[in-house]
Amino acid sequence: MLDKHQKTIATFIHLSTFSRFIIPFGNFIGPLVLWIANKEKSEFVDNHGKQALNFQMSILLYAIIIGTITIPFFIFKILGGLDFIDFNGFHNFHINLGKPSPLLYIGGGLGALMIIAFIVELALIVKASLKARDGEPYKYPLTINFLK
Repeated sequence: MLDKHQKTIATFIHLSTFSRFIIPFGNFIGPLVLWIANKEKSEFVDNHGKQALNFQMSILLYAIIIGTITIPFFIFKILGGLDFIDFNGFHNFHINLGKPSPLLYIGGGLGALMIIAFIVELALIVKASLKARDGEPYKYPLTINFLK
């Protein structure tokens, strides 16, 4: 039987990921501190702590992958008119905003995907917090289980 304290700790583990808006890497530090301090006391808290940390690590990995793919598209568009062999080519350097490149569309689409993923992430954190508050287990979708 779960007591109110276990539910509260599990809820705060999920909600502590929002501390990233105040503290750099707070989305890892907050849940990690709460999880380490309470994982021995309750299997429920241990499971929610692992889920919250696994989700944050997965989101970081996905953001790095999408960012790594997106950034070169913008760089190729900006540097497209630059001749790297001719060092005096900077006087002819210009950015033409009149004709968008397909690379810019791809990069913009991936950027929009990151914004949508951020909104979905926030919604999933709130949902996990509500499940923890109600004493129910929760498994984030598309999460890689780094901590088992």
